[in-house]
Amino acid sequence: MGSKIIADLHNHTTASDGDFSPEKLVKRAKELGLKALGITDHDTLKGLAKAIRAGADSQIEIIPGVEVSIRFKRPFFTGTLHLLCYFSRARLADDSFVHEFESILAQGRGEGLVRDRVAQINRVFGPKGESPLLKRDLLFQDIADYSANATRRHFALALAEKLGLGDKEIINQVIGNKSPAYLPSGIELSQGAAIIQTLPVVAVLAHPAAGSFPGEGHYKEVLPPIDVVEQILPEFIQAGIKGLEVYYPGHTQEHQHLLKSWARKHTLFMTGGSDCHDATQRPLGVCGISQSEFDVFKGAIP
Repeated sequence: MGSKIIADLHNHTTASDGDFSPEKLVKRAKELGLKALGITDHDTLKGLAKAIRAGADSQIEIIPGVEVSIRFKRPFFTGTLHLLCYFSRARLADDSFVHEFESILAQGRGEGLVRDRVAQINRVFGPKGESPLLKRDLLFQDIADYSANATRRHFALALAEKLGLGDKEIINQVIGNKSPAYLPSGIELSQGAAIIQTLPVVAVLAHPAAGSFPGEGHYKEVLPPIDVVEQILPEFIQAGIKGLEVYYPGHTQEHQHLLKSWARKHTLFMTGGSDCHDATQRPLGVCGISQSEFDVFKGAIP
């Protein structure tokens, strides 16, 4: 990026699948010298109030957000893409805003989806399944023990720690988006468009090129290559996105240049974030945006 990072706009807490509590993540941002921190847990607003209180104490500007999962089942792609939806801190005091947002998000996750995924995994990979890989059936409680807001990471942990699958390739065979047991999470793009067009949020397409990262990547297994994202991009433009996440740990310099050309073509501002989940593999402060880019971003928040 070239300029000093002052804002890291894509991060997760224990409200979804991050290792840090909102308070600890804010403390770490302070230690790194960040001025602003985006909290964007998967499909939930639950950690935002705590983060905002901690930010006030630490003089860190908290940017509230949600990473919204959008599901697709197309001939060329079955899986999810993600929208980072940001809004002003004042919106959290608006009960109607919170209720409407959470009502839409609830349609893409929750206990029903987890139970359906567990049943599908057992049907295909259980001891009596079509392609037996598991020593016993996976249980709903195996996943629920980790989180009430389960993600792919929690399924991977359960398979490794509770069912003894030590091989990452086998785990990906069970839960990756090419698995015969895969059920995509998230809401339909039409529901995402409703969030963008009816609620006071600004939406950014998250990590568009992460699925094409040439090295080891945390999202390569579940995100599509960039050419698939490019096919779907016009639908996101039509839905009303205003930005692209350009600066991201899984984006090469070549991908950043391409995404910047997309941003210019479609008049989208550029954001960046570390997608922090923990202290080592996915740490805070790796990617973000400069002061001038942050000013543009802040100006777009309703």
